[in-house]
Amino acid sequence: MRYLTDRKRATGLGSGRAGTHHHWQMMVSSAALVVLVPLFVITFGIGLGGSFEEVQAYYARPFPALITALTLIVGVFHLTHEAQAAVEDYMHGAAQKLTLIGLQALAYVLITTGLFALARMAL
Repeated sequence: MRYLTDRKRATGLGSGRAGTHHHWQMMVSSAALVVLVPLFVITFGIGLGGSFEEVQAYYARPFPALITALTLIVGVFHLTHEAQAAVEDYMHGAAQKLTLIGLQALAYVLITTGLFALARMAL
């Protein structure tokens, strides 16, 4: 008969690395998105339906441009961290590493493209 302590049974189960850090990143970005998404919907709705010149003039103002940029950045980082957790859970080896690299590259391309489009519209 084997007598195992709880600690001995749990050895090798689960991660002891960055779970708390990831959890706090997700909590902070979620709280930021709770504020940013309604503001983005309101600012986007106000600019919706105008001519190109009216929309361009609207996004040349700092508040709509700032809300749009912050929503884009925080939203893409939140999505990236969530996808990264799924990849780490279900993929292993070289495929996991390549997928994580591709995921980060895609996130930076999305942010760069969105900010470039916003800057072109605002300037």
